[in-house]
Order: sequence, then C-alpha cells, then structure tokens
Amino acid sequence: MKVRLIQYAHARSGDKGDTANVGVIARKPEYYPLLLRALTAERVAAHFQGICLGKVERFELPNLCALNFLLHESLGGGGTLSLKNDAQGKTLSCVMLRMEVDTDEPG
Repeated sequence: MKVRLIQYAHARSGDKGDTANVGVIARKPEYYPLLLRALTAERVAAHFQGICLGKVERFELPNLCALNFLLHESLGGGGTLSLKNDAQGKTLSCVMLRMEVDTDEPG
C-alpha cells in the first residue's frame, strides 16, 4: 500500500548556501528500516525534480533512527542571492513528508 511519509517520520530542513539540508527522523525505531528502504538518494532526487538541480547525498544516522539529505543547487544561490520564496529551504521538510512510500507496515 502507498502512504505518505509523514505517517512514519518527522522532518526538519534548512540551508547552507545553495544546498538544502533535509533531515528525516523515524517516529518509532521500528520505522527506520522503512526509511532506509524507501528514501534512496535517487528517489529523493526524483521527488525534488525541478527544485533540486544538483546531486542528492544521503547520510545515515542509525543511532538517531534518521537520515539526512543534502540537496545541492536547490536554493537559487541561497539566502540573499535567491529570488525563490523559500531561499533558506525551510519548507522542504514539508515537501519531503508528502512523498508517498510503499509499505505493509501499520501506520
């Protein structure tokens, strides 16, 4: 079945220059394997197509049951250089949590 990621995770986002940072944290430790399976760098890049113009890097934080993604070239130069409404990437965590993932886990 397909469900939105928000049922299994929290997220935070921000920026460093033109790179957006999106952290995804499992709501329960038993949901972490689902995040590992569903949130590949390629899948996240496809989800942010048109927003992220560069590569996507994924970092695993198993002690926190979390993943961190760097979305390069996502903020139109970032901060004061960008004409984007969200030049600091604060809303990208909401965009991430709207992703649909395949699961048979109870939500």
